[in-house]
Amino acid sequence: METIDLETTRGVELIDITGRVKESLGGIISGVCIVFTPHTTTGIIVNENEDGLKGDILDLLNELVPIRRGYRHDRIDDNAHAHLKSLLLGPSVAIPVENGELILGTWQRIFFVELDGPRRRKVYVKMIKG
Repeated sequence: METIDLETTRGVELIDITGRVKESLGGIISGVCIVFTPHTTTGIIVNENEDGLKGDILDLLNELVPIRRGYRHDRIDDNAHAHLKSLLLGPSVAIPVENGELILGTWQRIFFVELDGPRRRKVYVKMIKG
C-alpha cells in the first residue's frame, strides 16, 4: 500500500491527485486500484478537472449542506457540515488497471476533496493484482 501525503491550503478544495495515484501503481499490469481517505471530513471522487465544474461541485455541496444550520455535532467542533458533505461523496473509489494504466475516461481525474481544512491529510492507494 502506498501513502500520499497532502497539505491542504483552504477550508474546502478539490485537489487532483491522479498523477500521484499513477505513480503508486508500482508496475502492476492488471488489477484494481483502490484510493481511500481515512478522514471523516474529506472525500474521494472522480470527475473532470475543469474550473467551472469544480466550482459547481463545491456550490452544490454548500447548497445541499449549508454551514451553521444548527447541526448537533457543531456543539463539539463546529464542522458538522464537513462530515455531512463527506457522506455524499464517500471515502474511496475503485479504478480498473489494464496494461499498467488506470482505466479512466478521457476527462476523468481522481480528486481528493477537502471539506474542513486547511490540514495535513493522507490518502492510501492499494493495488489488487488481477
